[in-house]
Amino acid sequence: MAMQLPGSSGGEDQMLSSINTTPLVDVMLVLLIIFLITIPVVTYSVPVDLPKERVHARESQPQDIVVSIDSAGEMYWLDSRLQSTEDLLQKLKKVALLQPQPELHIRGDLNSSYEPVGRVVYAAQRAGIGKIGFITQPPARN
Repeated sequence: MAMQLPGSSGGEDQMLSSINTTPLVDVMLVLLIIFLITIPVVTYSVPVDLPKERVHARESQPQDIVVSIDSAGEMYWLDSRLQSTEDLLQKLKKVALLQPQPELHIRGDLNSSYEPVGRVVYAAQRAGIGKIGFITQPPARN
C-alpha cells in the first residue's frame, strides 16, 4: 500500500522549490534610482580653486618674527608680553617696512581659543605683512 502525495504525479499543483527574486530585484532597482538622484545633491559644493601645495617643514630664520599665544590668550612678541593688540599692530607696522620683509610665525597654544589667533592675523593684515605661518608640533610617530 503506497501513499500518494498531492502533486507528486507531476501535475500543475507541484510545489515550487525556487526563490522568487523578482521582488528583490525591484526593490534594488528602486534603491539604485534613489541613490543616483540624491548623491549629486549631497556632494554639491561651492566651486573653489584650492591651492596645490604640499605641507613641508621649514626652518625658522633668525629674522622671522614669532608671536606666541598662551592658553590664557596672552600675546608674546618673541619672549616679551604684549599689553594689547594695538602694541602688536605698531610693532608689525615697523617690521612691514623692512626689506626683505620677514615672515610672521604664530605659535598658538593647543588650549587657547581662536579669537587671539584671529586678532594676530587681523593685525598682520592691517600692518601689511605678506607672509604668515603657523608653527605646529608634528604628530608622534608610532
